[in-house]
Amino acid sequence: MLIRVRSKDGNFRFELQPTADISELLAKILETTTDADLLSFTISNQPRGNEVKFSELKGRTLKNLGLNHGDLVFVGYQSRPSSSVAGDIVSRTVPTTDATKRPWELVTEDPVDTYWRGQTGMLPRGRDAQFCKHGPKGMCDYCMPLEPYDAVYHKENNIKHLSYHAYLRKITPKTSASSLPPLTPLSYKVQIPCPTGGHAPWPAGICTACQPSAITLASQPFRMVDHLEIASTDIIERFLQAWRNTGLQRFGWLIGRYEPYDKVPMGVKAVVEAIHEPPQEGELDGLTLGLPWEDEPRVRELAKFASTPLTIVGYIFTDLDPTPEDRSKNVYKRHPGSFYLSSLEAIFAATVQKANPTVSLSSPTGQFASRLVTAVLTATEDGHVDVAAYQVSEQAVAMVEADMIEASVDPGIVRVKEEDRSQETARYVPDVFFTYKNEYGLEVKKSAKPCFPVEYLMLNVTHGFPQNPSPIFKSSQFKIENRPGLEDQSVENVMTTLQSLDAPNIPESRFARPGEFQKRKELATYLSDWHLVAFLGSSQLFSPEDMKVFVQTVSRADLLEEPSALDSLLVTDGWQTLMTFTRESAPVRPSSSVPGGSISHMDEDIPQEVFDQIAAEEASRGDAGGSSLRVCPHCTFANEHSRPDCDVCGLPL
Repeated sequence: MLIRVRSKDGNFRFELQPTADISELLAKILETTTDADLLSFTISNQPRGNEVKFSELKGRTLKNLGLNHGDLVFVGYQSRPSSSVAGDIVSRTVPTTDATKRPWELVTEDPVDTYWRGQTGMLPRGRDAQFCKHGPKGMCDYCMPLEPYDAVYHKENNIKHLSYHAYLRKITPKTSASSLPPLTPLSYKVQIPCPTGGHAPWPAGICTACQPSAITLASQPFRMVDHLEIASTDIIERFLQAWRNTGLQRFGWLIGRYEPYDKVPMGVKAVVEAIHEPPQEGELDGLTLGLPWEDEPRVRELAKFASTPLTIVGYIFTDLDPTPEDRSKNVYKRHPGSFYLSSLEAIFAATVQKANPTVSLSSPTGQFASRLVTAVLTATEDGHVDVAAYQVSEQAVAMVEADMIEASVDPGIVRVKEEDRSQETARYVPDVFFTYKNEYGLEVKKSAKPCFPVEYLMLNVTHGFPQNPSPIFKSSQFKIENRPGLEDQSVENVMTTLQSLDAPNIPESRFARPGEFQKRKELATYLSDWHLVAFLGSSQLFSPEDMKVFVQTVSRADLLEEPSALDSLLVTDGWQTLMTFTRESAPVRPSSSVPGGSISHMDEDIPQEVFDQIAAEEASRGDAGGSSLRVCPHCTFANEHSRPDCDVCGLPL
């Protein structure tokens, strides 16, 4: 078959067999070059991007790579000062039996990606009564299933963006068996060193081969997450309590998982099970946050231990300002006339998304884009609080990575930075354009320098709450972390609550007495709290193995229905240690020193020192002797003195 090759040396055609090894094609290409570095040769099916080194394709045949008769491939390489000897070329191009795995073959995708890769994603349609003329078992163009990226279906159902897997299905060729990934991560940085090797690296030199092309901002056709679902309204209410009590803005990381979303073809939704608040300093109109987050590895590890593995799926922050007239309502800030996500927030979102890429088998690097969602608690038009969810586009992430944009004074405007050729802070900024429709309805292209609207970098994400909530954490009442002075966490508070729940006396289910199920259920509900889990994970009371059992147990779906659900936790060393401390810290009520000889519910709030003082006084009176009780005939009070009048009613005895 005929393979066309385009390189910097020109266009070439080579006759090869479909079963020929990739090294045979490389040997023919070497004949057209001079002083080429053999290890630097790359091949791609695109003029720029998607390059794969020949060394990573050893042992692969042309047919196995998906190359057919007449295909055009693009080859790049770097020159070297001294040419290699013929023996070196032969030894390096000999096929090997053990093919080196490529980067995208070494990664493991999220379970939701694995699920959708095993599905067709086709949209079934019923029989059309007007146009279908075939029998009940037949099929025609009017009733055959639609592709998940069908534009008419998306328009009829008001779906603005394709889902990630529907987009993959759209751009992946159906007739080609090519094993090259269809996605190409965006990069607007200057290539260092230059692929041609003909000049000094940037900023000393630049050419068309190493500089990025001009950028035209456009709406991204797909989004990585289609829906944000909050597992329970209590999660948001507990997060808002800090703002309600202080008036200061708050920030939190969303702990959850990704699941298939049936409202969008091949859709993905992020399900939020908890909000973890990092150290922060809130202000009336903003907040200060420290990045990188020091506690992030520990929190991620804890979340991974859940019965359904969890991870960080996004972050949430408040932007609320009560109105002066009515403090129960908030100022309507974010609307079409102002902004939805400020330029500073968009750049922060791009920075966080860049640090949290999505593992993908469809990208040559094994990573593509990010599923991290930005959620904002802000005011609606009627002054109530609502959630708004967004992502920023891959163009925004690439521009932030290349240090091309910055926030401006106007929150709805993004400013393009100036080019900088200094050695320490070199920055190349290509031409940036954006398109819009003018007053005549015509599409006009305009330069984005020096600034452009932030909406060109945003993606809307729908949000909501489930109709039948079933969160994996049954409680959210434990004090929340990093709220000093407002909610303080301590081991003493945990032990006090466990003592009130009689936790030290709750055995395994096989030793349980009749009627103890309600007590076990109350304990399970208290323990099934993310904030309690995160706190105990930092208390050093539980070993890593015991902590894993703790998280798995309290996140079970049948925790409140299965009597034996807590058994695996109750036998761990960490739990036994905590119960020992709980028993030792419990207050003791001496029966002999309590007035009346018994303890009532009212006595539980009386400090132990009061009982000790009463007991000491009774003992001293017993030792003295000689004093007899005189009962008042009017009020029946027992007087212990020798005076003629009653201490209570004042009448004579």
